[in-house]
Amino acid sequence: MKLLSVIESPLHPNFSPLYAELGITETRVDSMRKAMKEAGKNPPDFVVAEFFYGWGNNYAGVNLSNLDVLLYALEKFAPDARVIVFADKDERPHVDKLLDIFPLHGVLVNPPREADMRALLTC
Repeated sequence: MKLLSVIESPLHPNFSPLYAELGITETRVDSMRKAMKEAGKNPPDFVVAEFFYGWGNNYAGVNLSNLDVLLYALEKFAPDARVIVFADKDERPHVDKLLDIFPLHGVLVNPPREADMRALLTC
């Protein structure tokens, strides 16, 4: 199993020991551009990323969040990838708008618990 971690902020939880324990190979990238490139070369089984709602910034209008472009790319490069999203409590309601467009394997509110992450990776 392969997992792609998209780490765009210092708040991204480090579940690397859990991934290793479960026999999942993790690739870490620090931008959506690198994530799309990696997904094209090595389609992951899981993608783990943070959700940032487009509060009137460059995401607003065309895109709902920082994840839209990556999720569209995954439809092409890794259609079976299961996407797990971390969201701040205040932004969690906006993830539902994303769910109207894309299927997500799981949404965890920050700070996520290891037990919840384990459950998503083993189901």
